[in-house]
Amino acid sequence: MTSETHTNSFAKKKKSERNGRAPVDLPRIAAAVREILLAIGEDPDREGLEETPERVARMYEEMFAGLRKDAAVVLRKTFTEKYDEMVLVKNIGFESMCEHHLLPFIGKAHIAYLPNGRIVGLSKLARAVEILSRRPQVQERMTEELADIVMDELKARGVGVVLEASHTCMSIRGVRKADSLCTTSAMRGVFQTNISTRTEFMALLQTGK
Repeated sequence: MTSETHTNSFAKKKKSERNGRAPVDLPRIAAAVREILLAIGEDPDREGLEETPERVARMYEEMFAGLRKDAAVVLRKTFTEKYDEMVLVKNIGFESMCEHHLLPFIGKAHIAYLPNGRIVGLSKLARAVEILSRRPQVQERMTEELADIVMDELKARGVGVVLEASHTCMSIRGVRKADSLCTTSAMRGVFQTNISTRTEFMALLQTGK
């Protein structure tokens, strides 16, 4: 497959820019993947691998789409509501890419907040998780980022976030512990200062499991 064919296969690539970042350079990724295949002793021109560089490039464009989106924006459409009890959304599935090895980690996010006169559509919380996960990440940072944007954008009285994930960089390489699970948490406002609020949050996480 010629370099001209490589370029033409990406002719329909979107040119829009978001968040100040240039569009993904698909031909450059494909060329790099081809070099990796050569470096490990493979033949990138054999039938099974002939289109692999382009497939990997398109996969990276999808997996890292969150780099060109602002997770805070999706939380800015709020509604006035006199509800002052805890709002909890559990089991928000996500897939992200560990920035240390570019291998996936897959898990669930649990987000709770105490409204301060404003609430947000529940799907918006899931959308924020999706945007933050679709970029090179570490679970610890993603947890903190989620807590911060929910707290800041909703002006909530408090926020609690827990992420649970399985990391393939531990299950398929290195120590190869397939059953390992990483749990991270971040608390803001009354979730951080009030022990009863934190206890209620943790208890609700166990309900229905």
